[in-house]
Amino acid sequence: MNDIETKKDIALLVDTFYNDVLRDDLLAPFFKSMDFDLHKPKMIQFWSFVLLDEAGYTTDVTKKHMHMKLSKEHFDRWLKLFNASLDQFFIGERAEAARQRAALINWTIQSKM
Repeated sequence: MNDIETKKDIALLVDTFYNDVLRDDLLAPFFKSMDFDLHKPKMIQFWSFVLLDEAGYTTDVTKKHMHMKLSKEHFDRWLKLFNASLDQFFIGERAEAARQRAALINWTIQSKM
């Protein structure tokens, strides 16, 4: 396994993660109505900003989720699936940075709801 090094790596992570989310009984109801042709590129840009220092992502992640009725169980499952997607393909500094950032996002959004 290698570390996350390119936007193509991030696309693999995002695709794998959302494929798992859409098959998950707990999380799928929140995502099934999303237009993934629009959403996935935004998430690829977000993680490219976070992990590869690429400019271009300006949306407030927390604000985007405030309307959703999410519980601790939802957040825990989201993080578990994200980390499982990471573990499937990546190891290294950026993979660990992704893991830490996802945990921070999880905590931040959860604490503001």
